[in-house]
Amino acid sequence: MEKEKSFMNRSVNRRSLLKTGALAGGAVAIGAGLAGTATSAFADESKSRVTKGDIAILTFLSALEQVEADLWIQYAELGGATTQKNSSPIDIPFKTGLAPDYITGLLVLDGDMPQYIADNTDDEISHHRFLNNYLESKGAKQIDLSSFASLPPSQVTGVPQTGRLTNLQNLTIDTSWWTRYRSDSANPDFGGTFENAVPDLAKGQHSAIPVSNADLGVDGNGNISNHLQAIAFTAGFHFAFIEQGGSSLYPALAQKVTDLEVLRVLLSIGGSEIMHFQTWHDKAGNATNITDGNLTFPKLNIGVDPNTGVASTDAANSFQTNLIMPEPTLFLDPKLGPVSIIRPTSTAQGGAVASVVSFVKDGLFLDPATGQNTGIVNVLMRLAEEADEARRGF
Repeated sequence: MEKEKSFMNRSVNRRSLLKTGALAGGAVAIGAGLAGTATSAFADESKSRVTKGDIAILTFLSALEQVEADLWIQYAELGGATTQKNSSPIDIPFKTGLAPDYITGLLVLDGDMPQYIADNTDDEISHHRFLNNYLESKGAKQIDLSSFASLPPSQVTGVPQTGRLTNLQNLTIDTSWWTRYRSDSANPDFGGTFENAVPDLAKGQHSAIPVSNADLGVDGNGNISNHLQAIAFTAGFHFAFIEQGGSSLYPALAQKVTDLEVLRVLLSIGGSEIMHFQTWHDKAGNATNITDGNLTFPKLNIGVDPNTGVASTDAANSFQTNLIMPEPTLFLDPKLGPVSIIRPTSTAQGGAVASVVSFVKDGLFLDPATGQNTGIVNVLMRLAEEADEARRGF
């Protein structure tokens, strides 16, 4: 059986990305605030247990959390919960739930989807804010990527028409995390490759939010279109894609920090990313079998591989929707036997550069006006390289 190779198993570095054009968007002049971070942060390093590598890791994580906050804000604006009488108030500082028809599609995945979206958004905002405050408390500079917020938001009525860091309208979503966590014999840190659960999402470009009011509306029976339902299902799988990355990134970088308090920060925030991933992994499995143009959400509970059409026990093990607990698999040394783990946790497969590459391949930074990535990619790659180069001191 020929398997599609996961992006997380491709050898990547900045040079190869530049050669392939994945970092297109032109050279970026990094502002004095960014360029001066290392110098200012460590002028008094002798009085602190926090190392230059620790600061590099924290700075990168804060930057990536700002990116995640940006995309989750877009999801919450359209599909997040609104404050209801006798319910816990929605305390994120912008209007949510602006597209009720989109919410109708999300509710097929779970009746609590709007609440979960609002909560995940609040969490990512808090991660970026805390990491920036923590950096400042250690004498380092905060990170702010808002100068790269130039991508167009949804045109749905009520959505603020301000530039965004991320584009949710032209996504190419890798869903191989689905089979990765069901495998009992392969681990990306050992070179394992994995098939996609929704092969069509990994081809072409798909929107995870309604682009305009034209995507909304219901028929005479109050039903939304297949197109809008597909947009909602695309969002469901994208939620899990984003959060599985954080589930690997934090433990990968935690192995590099020196200061115990910084380690505590990474372990504590990283644990919440895992909780997010587990939630979205479960909800994505409720997507029903529909087709919208060249995008089909397959039947995953019939023991058939959606990539090949072949029925087998292996297909049932790899795609059954309720198998959301990490299957025990290889770790460290095959002689030790299989164990249930987060995977990957190596720098090559789950580290900072790998995380940026996954976002680039996802289409998050693609400017539809130019067909190229915005300048944020170059800055994120520089920060990622510095984070991955950190080494634990003793």
